[in-house]
Amino acid sequence: MLFSARGLRVLVLLSSLAAIPLLLAGCGGYGSNGAGGGGGGNPPPAPMGFTATPGNAQVTLNWTASSGATTYYVKRSTTAGAETQIATPTSTSYTDTGLTNGTKYFYVVSAYNSYGQSPNSAEVNATPVAPPPPVADVTITIDPTKTKPISPYIYGTNFYSGNTAPQPNLTLDRAGGNRWTAYNWETNASNAGSDFNYQNDNYLSASNVPTEAVRSFVAGDQGAGLASLVTFQLQGYVSADESGPVLRPFPNLARFKQVIEKKSTKDAAPFTTAPPTTDAYVYMDEFAWALDQKFPGQGIFGAAAGLPGITPAHPTFISLDNEPDLWNSTHEEVQGSTNISSSNYIAKTVTLSEALKDHFPNLIIFGPVNYGFGGIYSWQGDPSLSPTPNGANWFADKYLAGIQTASAAYGKPIVDVYDFHWYSEATDGTTRVINMTGSSLTDAQIQAIVQSPRSLWDSTFTENSWITNSVLHAPISILTRIQSKIDAENQGMKLAITEYENGGFNHIAGTIAQADNLGIFGSQGVFAANFWPPNGTYSYALAGFRAFRGFDGANASFGDTSLQATSSAVQNVVVYASSDSATPGRIVFVAINRSNAAKVTAINGQALSGTAHLYQMTAASAQGQNPVQPVTVGTMPVSGSSLTITLPAYSVTTIDVR
Repeated sequence: MLFSARGLRVLVLLSSLAAIPLLLAGCGGYGSNGAGGGGGGNPPPAPMGFTATPGNAQVTLNWTASSGATTYYVKRSTTAGAETQIATPTSTSYTDTGLTNGTKYFYVVSAYNSYGQSPNSAEVNATPVAPPPPVADVTITIDPTKTKPISPYIYGTNFYSGNTAPQPNLTLDRAGGNRWTAYNWETNASNAGSDFNYQNDNYLSASNVPTEAVRSFVAGDQGAGLASLVTFQLQGYVSADESGPVLRPFPNLARFKQVIEKKSTKDAAPFTTAPPTTDAYVYMDEFAWALDQKFPGQGIFGAAAGLPGITPAHPTFISLDNEPDLWNSTHEEVQGSTNISSSNYIAKTVTLSEALKDHFPNLIIFGPVNYGFGGIYSWQGDPSLSPTPNGANWFADKYLAGIQTASAAYGKPIVDVYDFHWYSEATDGTTRVINMTGSSLTDAQIQAIVQSPRSLWDSTFTENSWITNSVLHAPISILTRIQSKIDAENQGMKLAITEYENGGFNHIAGTIAQADNLGIFGSQGVFAANFWPPNGTYSYALAGFRAFRGFDGANASFGDTSLQATSSAVQNVVVYASSDSATPGRIVFVAINRSNAAKVTAINGQALSGTAHLYQMTAASAQGQNPVQPVTVGTMPVSGSSLTITLPAYSVTTIDVR
């Protein structure tokens, strides 16, 4: 009969029973530390040169081959001398994975062949450790002692109801643009200006109910949970009919009614929500009163004069017209080819503001609503101004000083917010960034877009534009410049940018620029900001809002207090930091990599505890998304005052520590 015992094949006669014990004695014990013998061979010797090398959650074991060995038994324990078998490799190395960093592990190894198992090797031990963080490409330094409140009104848009759906979680809606300069609240007629044939029509509302174009706008905003910014008419004339294009020569005032700021200066009749439409005048203070009457008990402008204090859930602010520094082109039908002088404009501002605040002293008024740099600098070439790049002789200086003088005489601020528009003038040398709207952009175009928001604040950055090349010959840093003028000439006035664009509407570059804008608005203390939705598609731009609002796909938002953050390489990476007054200990960062390479980024200086939840947008993650929005990319434990993360090229990453 044939018997097989671990490779030993022996022919045994049934009658030779004495042979059976000899056979069994030749079977080496599988788990034995001792050497068995018999059958003409020997187990291998114990492995020599046994080493253990720790790694990240693993230990790598190596030893010298044992003569005659076919297999090795690797044994492990967390206690010396108590090892049990964990693996049977055939080579002279083994990597033990899935270990706990910081725990000491003990190992022995034995060799095996068909004759048996060797004694154990000498015992070794190793403690796996996490690798040190990679050397940072960029260091962000947070100073949690330097803070600013973040206004809730920086996450705004123009004409919310007309935006591409679904909307991000916006907070402020503006009824602005050329259409509103000649809006007649009594009939809802308006004029398109140069946008379309200088046409009088019912574009803003087909209703003839007074204020309906504005009432429906505010009501829609309230339903969506937004504050409102509405336009009041300052130019001086509003549409008297809805009968189509106004014919030249301009100005042609035959089809317009005159604006009177304060009704009592022309008519002793009390305010009414149903004013006569056959007279020649439209009254602005009556407009504000009539609109407030449409929302009884709400106090949409704050408490009226003589009434108890009230804080509306979704306030309504008033903007004094739109881009007056361009009226001689956008509304030539009423202004003519010669623009209003800066002095006359300031005087009109004072008259209208006081008329409105006489009745609504807590009303927040925005002005002068400059169209852009040319208006801020020189009132688009007003001959009474001779501005110089670093002088206190810009239009902004004249306006701030004039409003301050009038406010002192009135007894309280008559304009609360310095408002301007900012359609970036930056170029790649040829094309302006706001005209870079496609899904395919050159490297130079991408960089022009993603760097352009730096002109809002960065005194080390000079964009390529007519502003820097022909006027300032230096960085623009427009928010910093205007804020310094406010501090010198009208302390306490707030800042707003109620129309802005930076291009890249269908490219990750647009997401980066928009996220950067919002971070800048918060860190620079801007009171209100409203994105101007361009023609066509712009999902990538709206995605910039989602880095701050609803980045978890629900309602998680950036904090309400800005923490000062300084980048060692702002041209590549910028991080915006915030704390959340409603959740002590919660810190939210928005980290932007505007370079074409991944950047290891160390964020230092802010005490952190808990788990960092990571949400990210890249060109790859945005492919096929509608809408473009952050995707969850994992979590990481955080503690101490430092966090290191690798930011992908051209990316926006929201880090919610809680």
